[in-house]
Amino acid sequence: MAEFLEDSNALESTTVAINRTATTVKGGRRMSFSALVVVGDRNGNVGVGYGKGRGVPAAIEKSQKDAKKNLFAVKLRAGTLPHEVKGRSCASSVKLIPAAPGTGVIAGGTVRAVLEMAGVKDCLTKAYGSTNKINLCRAVIDALKHLRTREEIAALRGVDIESSTVDEMLSAAKRFMTEAETTTSKTKAVAPTNTVGKGKGKGGRRDRNDRGGKKPEAAPAPAEAEGGVAVAEAPAPEAAPEAPAAEAPAPEEKSE
Repeated sequence: MAEFLEDSNALESTTVAINRTATTVKGGRRMSFSALVVVGDRNGNVGVGYGKGRGVPAAIEKSQKDAKKNLFAVKLRAGTLPHEVKGRSCASSVKLIPAAPGTGVIAGGTVRAVLEMAGVKDCLTKAYGSTNKINLCRAVIDALKHLRTREEIAALRGVDIESSTVDEMLSAAKRFMTEAETTTSKTKAVAPTNTVGKGKGKGGRRDRNDRGGKKPEAAPAPAEAEGGVAVAEAPAPEAAPEAPAAEAPAPEEKSE
């Protein structure tokens, strides 16, 4: 894990490896430690240091001081390398290949530590031979020191150099990103507003009366008049009771 150095806020330190050795003496075994550290600012400056000490903190501190002495500037091109390059140290060799933006650093832990501290964001790598961490770090440093920009090569040769493969790759990536941003903005501008599922009905659907139409007004009760005053209906008149039929008078009897 990278950590900032106390005496410099811009420099970060990453411990690549810690080795332990033992020496047998008359009183027993005497332990000592060695540390391999990479120091850089992730903006084009990197250095590798190696130190030994009786303890781990002392070994790391010595290696950090050694790495700061070996700092050098790396020539980068928009987060990647200006051209393909090879580096070698003893039995280890490393090949660094430029990559398009968004690729990332495709490398092992040792090579990745050096490239990330140098500020490389997109790169392809391949290691050959020995995988000793010290030799791999030194091979990557050797490769980075052999990088040259197009302007430097043109000045050395005295000729004008056309755009390289890396320049074409970067321009294509920039054009692709511009088209993608344009397409995204158009899609957001034309996207319809989805109103389905925001109703009050069951299952997120609107009721029939809420689909843009007005709710039917209730008909006034027949007992209410226009003024809002209730009018009692008059009861139907009852039929008059029928008068009993008049009885016919009894006939008078005639006297003889």
